[in-house]
Amino acid sequence: MRNTLNCYLWLVDTIRRYGHITLEELSRQWQLSPLSGGEPLARRTFHTWRNAAEELLDVSITCNRSTYEYYVEEPGDGQRTIHDWLLDSMALSAALRSAGDIANRIVLENVPSAREHLPMIIDALKQNIRICFDYKAHTRTMRTKDIVLEPYFVKIFKQLWYVIGFNVKDGKIKTYALDRMSDLTLLAGDTFVMPDDFSPAAFFADCFGITTNQNEPKHIVLRVEPTQAKYFRALPLHPSQHEEVHDTYSVFHYQMRITYDLREELLSHGSDIEVLQPPELKLQISEELKKALDNYRRKG
Repeated sequence: MRNTLNCYLWLVDTIRRYGHITLEELSRQWQLSPLSGGEPLARRTFHTWRNAAEELLDVSITCNRSTYEYYVEEPGDGQRTIHDWLLDSMALSAALRSAGDIANRIVLENVPSAREHLPMIIDALKQNIRICFDYKAHTRTMRTKDIVLEPYFVKIFKQLWYVIGFNVKDGKIKTYALDRMSDLTLLAGDTFVMPDDFSPAAFFADCFGITTNQNEPKHIVLRVEPTQAKYFRALPLHPSQHEEVHDTYSVFHYQMRITYDLREELLSHGSDIEVLQPPELKLQISEELKKALDNYRRKG
């Protein structure tokens, strides 16, 4: 089954990468794959894999009858991100399982697991059921007991899972990290209705990271050194990012709220970036850098 799943993943991934591809070209690509043993892809095998992949991976592989090319029908915009993420995760998982005797040459990052709580929260999302849990925030010494939450959506940020929802006691929307939760239970029968005007995508639309506030988005301008600018291009801080390229630096523009996560991200780049606008963000970053310098001076 493991090798068969790898074949299904290979088929979907190859068709998606090419966009449109004939069966003949697909067969040639299969021969180049380490999975094939140099054998071509038979038409009957292709259709068997196609049917299985469509059912198992929830995709639709369609043939253009005028060109005899196959392509993957993409889901709507609202589903495409999670669909891509799931396919990428499955492909990576299959590749790692096949690593075999070179496993010691694959170094992975230690990530707090969400396996314990994520499936249960997904069930709560499906059924619109309230959840109850204890929570140990990093900013508090004592654990908060019996939080009742109406879970609206989940989000992953910097390899940590979060659930965002309506805290029944506090009467406001809050964010909780799954790795700090304990004693999670579903309150069976205690259902809720999500507000019609609530959009998970819009909730963090003007923010970087997992923190937000009610402040208006600001026009944020950063001067970035050339080497660091390459990383900004590869991994934009925000969809609003656009760049002005100069001879010895780049200027990046954003429309975002000033949040804790944004300040921490900017500080992490040290002297490679400079905040040009707005003045309040420039002052906040400057004060944090002065505090850090004072700490070193005292300890030195």
